[in-house]
Amino acid sequence: MTRPSYLFTSESVSEGHPDKVCDRISDAVLDAFLAEDPLARVACETFATTNRVVIGGEVGLTDQEKLHEYMGKIDEIARECIRDIGYEQDKFHWQTVEVTNLLHEQSAHIAQGVTGAGNRDEGAGDQGIMFGFAVNETPELMPAPICYAHNILKTLAEVRKSGAEPKLGPDAKSQLTVRYENGLPVGVSSIVLSTQHLDETMTSDDVRALVEPYIRRELPDGWITEATEWWVNPTGKFVIGGPDGDAGLTGRKIIVDTYGGAAPHGGGAFSGKDPTKVDRSAAYAARYLAKNVVAAGLAHKCTIQLSYAIGVAKPLSIYADTHGTGQVEEAAIERAIGQVMDLTPRGIRTHLGLNKPIFQRTAAYGHFGRAPEADGGFSWERTDLADALTAAIR
Repeated sequence: MTRPSYLFTSESVSEGHPDKVCDRISDAVLDAFLAEDPLARVACETFATTNRVVIGGEVGLTDQEKLHEYMGKIDEIARECIRDIGYEQDKFHWQTVEVTNLLHEQSAHIAQGVTGAGNRDEGAGDQGIMFGFAVNETPELMPAPICYAHNILKTLAEVRKSGAEPKLGPDAKSQLTVRYENGLPVGVSSIVLSTQHLDETMTSDDVRALVEPYIRRELPDGWITEATEWWVNPTGKFVIGGPDGDAGLTGRKIIVDTYGGAAPHGGGAFSGKDPTKVDRSAAYAARYLAKNVVAAGLAHKCTIQLSYAIGVAKPLSIYADTHGTGQVEEAAIERAIGQVMDLTPRGIRTHLGLNKPIFQRTAAYGHFGRAPEADGGFSWERTDLADALTAAIR
């Protein structure tokens, strides 16, 4: 049984964090290929360090002869990502950074197991396990620590980019320790924020004075008290940021991307992967299902696990855990899930409309807990399956 009272901590990182720069570039490359070919197969990885970005991986197109034509756009895509994030440092500048493109054609051996042919449906792009989670701690049905950690950094990015706070730099990390009583989040015992600043004369106290009003604005009333500990730029100056200060790599922030450690993770990263890869699409589907279970009132908290084998269309297993909060048996939820949604890779992509250039926007501030968008972005955050789940259980 879950303890009723405890402390739980989650962290977020900004779009200017070195790993997030790489996630952004990888997803921007993916979006570019999907815009040209909705059936494109992409596995794009990015590495960034001082004055250098290296992009590698594989691409499969409906018309593979066009691959060379599209390759000429990769350099421009990477630079635009870096420019939009805000890097104009001497040793990491969007105009002068050296971009190396090592993308190549998709392996024929991988393609043969994934592509449908004859009577065989399209198979999963890899084996693996994927988890989805939802909890009614916030309006977004997300765990409170990661939700508010994201919101703080999103707000700081907005005021930086608008010009309201020009002294802030792109690189930042936040961390919240939330106090739970009787299973509910009620306050923050500590706040950690490290943010790049462009004024070298600023002290930690100066940075706190700048960011504290925004942090207070993002947290619920009463959550910050005199007992709350503040750790703002605790090591002192933070002027050198981004890949110039620390190397970045696609896929290293999988806990930040999901539930902040409040739920299991199957281990697969998302960014740079097209939706035939169940590491991404099935994790989105699992979140969608878990969120609809909670939205339907079938549980206050829900974890969904899906598992797949490479080249096999149907999931090997569906598992539901309502953590003692369920209003119906978990086995009934599992059966209903299989009835209301086609969980083959093709079924997931069709149901959620994933064959679109909608992934670059997911690269920072979490893939979950975001508002569904008119063009299909964050479609897995809809709660339009709640009635169908309820009906299937009855």
